[in-house]
Amino acid sequence: MYKRILLAYDGSDAGQKALLDCQDLAHWSQSSLFLVAVMPLGLAYVGLEGGVYDAELEARERQRYQAVLNDGLQRLAAAGYSATGEVVAGDAVDQITKQARAVNADLIVVGHKHLESWAARWWSGSISSALIERSACSVLVVITH
Repeated sequence: MYKRILLAYDGSDAGQKALLDCQDLAHWSQSSLFLVAVMPLGLAYVGLEGGVYDAELEARERQRYQAVLNDGLQRLAAAGYSATGEVVAGDAVDQITKQARAVNADLIVVGHKHLESWAARWWSGSISSALIERSACSVLVVITH
């Protein structure tokens, strides 16, 4: 069964539900848990000539994402689970699949919220769909409405 589970955690309602489902799976299969929070790259401005890197913005964002990750780790610890986690920067799908390979995960758990309008669905793309296509292991998509 699943012995090494990676949870892509962002603190959202969908992420919280995925965290709960991840706990159930870990308990059932005696799995090791790994959390990853993926922050976008720290570009302060993107224009026709390219992006401008802002180190201060990146530091603030890294602190915010670290707080989200720490919250997830604390929730797991309060439920009696031991987990490790890391904040990484870059494209969500690239970073999640990279972390899954790094920890030798056999399952990725990710939350997904159904978007109401077709325009919102089209514009945002789907991280969960891309993970299913690009991951070397199983992917569990936990859906919230």
